[in-house]
Amino acid sequence: MKFNLAFIMLLLPVCLFAQPATSPYAGEEQREIKALAPQEIAGYRAGAGMGFAKAAELNHYPGPKHVMELAEKLALTPEQNAAVKESYDRMRQSAVQLGEQIIDQEKALNDAFAAGNVLPERVKELVTSIAELKGKLRFVHLQAHLEMRELLSPKQIQQYDQLRGYGSHIDGGHSGHKHQH
Repeated sequence: MKFNLAFIMLLLPVCLFAQPATSPYAGEEQREIKALAPQEIAGYRAGAGMGFAKAAELNHYPGPKHVMELAEKLALTPEQNAAVKESYDRMRQSAVQLGEQIIDQEKALNDAFAAGNVLPERVKELVTSIAELKGKLRFVHLQAHLEMRELLSPKQIQQYDQLRGYGSHIDGGHSGHKHQH
């Protein structure tokens, strides 16, 4: 009993002066759109990949932006260069349009809660809209990776993976895909 009492007496000052736990969201209440970090908004506005095509990128489906950056090292032909640029421009244009719509819907959701009288039906409508837009955006990015897979040779894809630091693979992971050269 004396040990327990001494232990409690020892901990009492620590408990009395302990700081209250802060939320990982502390400071985010100052954002215009609470659910979106400034970097996310910038990414949507720029048509950036933001990890939407990671399933493709890490499974030997190169992305057009990085293919353009590595064009010289991949020894792209003039035709490939033109096709990559066209694919990237098309992807980016669609991604920017969808990104702006996502920002608008996130702002509408934020504003509905900020008004203090949001109805469940409105929340459901906005959340569903945001989810659909994000799905469309992800497809836009994945589609561009599919296009690169068809455009590049197996050797170029293997080089791309190595240049991007994805390691080496025995068969390059390219079995079963076709090329239009």
